[in-house]
Amino acid sequence: MPPRRDPASFMWSEAVELLDRAERLHRQFFRPAPPGPRRACWIPPIDVYETEDAVTIVVALPGVGADQLHVAVEDGVLVVAGERTLPLGCDGIIHRLEIPHGRFERRIELPAGAFRMGRRELSAGCLVLTLDKMG
Repeated sequence: MPPRRDPASFMWSEAVELLDRAERLHRQFFRPAPPGPRRACWIPPIDVYETEDAVTIVVALPGVGADQLHVAVEDGVLVVAGERTLPLGCDGIIHRLEIPHGRFERRIELPAGAFRMGRRELSAGCLVLTLDKMG
């Protein structure tokens, strides 16, 4: 018979493991800007869906306006780049900063085939791109 685990110890170890996982995810998406001009300092998370007719990509970009975005397809890779600025600029005291800001870039390798840009919509903090399949 296996030894009984203390429920409080079990819950504590689970909580610590979840905090570690959250911290790793935070570090993955929010990195200090590397040296050099105009380098990306964070990578927005994405969802990619494919249907028979199209590939739809949802990019989480809270606080990013359409005028702050650049979207292009380069050699079978969709590139979404831009910048999220601080809402207050440099004025004010920052008490907590969890949403990444600064330059971002996400490169998404597309499935084989030819695509043309279909729908492009910025809604509820997400950029929704639909690439229609050609042929």
